[in-house]
Amino acid sequence: MNSSGRGHPEHEDFPWTITVADHPPRSESSQYRASRTLMVKLVGTTGDWTFAPGPYQDHHGGGVWVHDGDGWLCLLLPLGIEWSAQFCADPAKVDRIRRCAARVVGAFPDTLPGYANLGYDDGQRLLDTPVETAEQVAEWTDSIFNASVPLPAGTHSGVLPKAAGYHHYPKPIVDIDHFRYDDFDLFVTDGRGLPAAVVPVSPRGSGDGRVRLLAAHPSSPYADRLAGPGPVDRTVRTEEAPATDGEGALLSADDLLAQQAFSRQT
Repeated sequence: MNSSGRGHPEHEDFPWTITVADHPPRSESSQYRASRTLMVKLVGTTGDWTFAPGPYQDHHGGGVWVHDGDGWLCLLLPLGIEWSAQFCADPAKVDRIRRCAARVVGAFPDTLPGYANLGYDDGQRLLDTPVETAEQVAEWTDSIFNASVPLPAGTHSGVLPKAAGYHHYPKPIVDIDHFRYDDFDLFVTDGRGLPAAVVPVSPRGSGDGRVRLLAAHPSSPYADRLAGPGPVDRTVRTEEAPATDGEGALLSADDLLAQQAFSRQT
């Protein structure tokens, strides 16, 4: 992928509100209970789970647990189906997900016997059965092949300043919070206490204290730094493409947000 090193803002002209923290009222299906029981057992065998420690909620994130001979791994399918999204799910498209999961599991022959040894007997049937009805969509949604990603409550649906949950913030930004240096603060606040996300612009140890603004609360003055023209049209010849260098998102070392981001580094 070619890159000029420039950035471009992403924003929406029409703000919107989403409901994500609380699921609609529902009763737990037997498939959901079985999947959760297995998920808890599986994550309990791992010593290097990215989102440890628990306790865990089971995120409907399209996770597939496989056994590679050395232990259990949780892999993510391209799509996960939230419980509340199943009612618009096309069975034919969900069946594509099933076929993908079947190929993944098929590459790890110890997986299904491992499920059975832990008391989960539906794996083979679910992988072998085409998804054609709403009832089958519902069962797949609550199965170990979808409702299976162990996340602490904050990582699942937390809201800043307490936590940044995947239900509330873009995955490319939340992911950073789980691989950043412990002494760098990704999430900071402006003078009014509104959250923003920043990253360094230079390698660690360079002495460069500047940061790049990735996101800001829409009511924060910093949000204006992210406003501007849309993404560059890469089909336009370079000399005709609009310039969007994103310099408004580059914050100096003495900016409040930069000072907060590096405050724990000595």
